[in-house]
Amino acid sequence: MMNSLYPIKFRPVLKETLWGGSALRDRFGKDSRPETAVGESWEINGMNGESSVVANGFLKGNSLEEIIEIYMGDLVGDAVYEKFGTEFPLLIKFIDARATLSIQVHPDDKLATERHHAWGKTEMWYIIDNEPSAIIYTGFRRKIKKEEYLHFLESKQLESIINATPVRPGDSFFIPAGMVHAIGAGVLLTEIQQTSDVTYRIYDWDRVDASGKPREMHTVLALDAINFDFDFTGLLRADPEVNRTVELASCRYFHTSLLQVDRPVIKDYSLTDSFIIYICTESMVVIDCLDHREELKAGETILIPASADSVAIIPQGKATLLEVFIPKNDN
Repeated sequence: MMNSLYPIKFRPVLKETLWGGSALRDRFGKDSRPETAVGESWEINGMNGESSVVANGFLKGNSLEEIIEIYMGDLVGDAVYEKFGTEFPLLIKFIDARATLSIQVHPDDKLATERHHAWGKTEMWYIIDNEPSAIIYTGFRRKIKKEEYLHFLESKQLESIINATPVRPGDSFFIPAGMVHAIGAGVLLTEIQQTSDVTYRIYDWDRVDASGKPREMHTVLALDAINFDFDFTGLLRADPEVNRTVELASCRYFHTSLLQVDRPVIKDYSLTDSFIIYICTESMVVIDCLDHREELKAGETILIPASADSVAIIPQGKATLLEVFIPKNDN
């Protein structure tokens, strides 16, 4: 008989980047060398060859792909397993942008499948903290023709036709595949995305790498991926309601809600048929389900198996969580 499942934590994988900083180490205690610029912490990831490794309980040391193969629908949900098999459908990250990231775009499922045998990338961001002047770049300021876009790109004026939105903690941005976007300098956020690492870099602010060379651009590839009709910012502003679940974004790929708690809350997932992910962005909670308790601190992420019908969330102070799952009707 297999041992029963429980709330699962994974070892974060830290990614050094040209634009990263020290916030993931200083604020959340992510284990990195003091001299390194860490831009991303991959919290839960099911991509082939990079699958997250369990950090707690009897499954410790096993990869996410391996435990999906064993527990199947009990872990991820029957409908999710039927569609994705052992490939986990989401990638969860924390991102620290000390400098502005490149302007980029992601292909949709159809284009990514044709070109890369991969999923496309629709994603969302939740702003945890930011410098006072920080902005997010998303979408064109108006619908634009491809020829116009190329003119602005070639004349290094692309920034002038892209929305630049000042941000504050608690803001969210929904970024469908095809929307041009970039994270501005001085932003700390969590990212929820499809399991894909296909990115077309459009413009990198004329930066060079450590060897003095500019990074590769994907100008031609990006042309077929960009939706030139996306003239909105994707900004989502929702006021938290203490001890109530507030929806932030919902699409066929993920459903994300905000949950701020200052007393114990019990969540019923008996009809969800999906794993649940909690991302803690402030304070700490104890997660109690499947006869197991696990602490979840700010900067940590946990996977609740689909076999859990209910979860008790017990805050230690006033805590903020994001709740993520795969919507049932779109599998």
